Amino acid sequence: MKIYTKTGDKGTTSLIYGTRVSKNDARVEAYGTCDEANSMIGLALSYLQVEYFTGKEELFSIFHKIQTVLFHVGAELATPSGKEVKWTLEEKDLEELEKTIDSWDASLPALTNFILPGGHQAGAALHVARTVARRAERQAVVLGDEVNPLVLSYLNRLSDFLFVAARYINMHLGSKEQTLHQD
Repeated sequence: MKIYTKTGDKGTTSLIYGTRVSKNDARVEAYGTCDEANSMIGLALSYLQVEYFTGKEELFSIFHKIQTVLFHVGAELATPSGKEVKWTLEEKDLEELEKTIDSWDASLPALTNFILPGGHQAGAALHVARTVARRAERQAVVLGDEVNPLVLSYLNRLSDFLFVAARYINMHLGSKEQTLHQD
């Protein structure tokens, strides 16, 4: 199988089941943005390959699951309305995300001020992934009733998770959080 098909050369692409749509179709924008968020998570994890800290294996395992679920979210968004979804998001996926958020957040210093995105390269990349996940959520909202409500909840919670994950990684790697500049 070749990587290039030439079928998209005129500005269209296929959804799951082969329906052709414009590359700026709302579904394509939504699942493409999930792919962007997933790629940014991958970049963040690549920065952690050379770092050593307690719980690294567990962290990578958690992110592997999240990246897989995010891929499935994209697949749901790429499925035309009225067609069977091949990979379905489940309530347990949302619950696992919330459990990790609660666990990691409990180990972090309480927030008393807004923090600026940054810190270690992995933390900064997760802050970018968070903003991309928020954009994916906004784009999925455009699809209205054609979207599984769990998709919207998952994308919303994913951005919360990525915020906490950035803080968690920054703390474990000794990167001090920067607050807003005070005059």
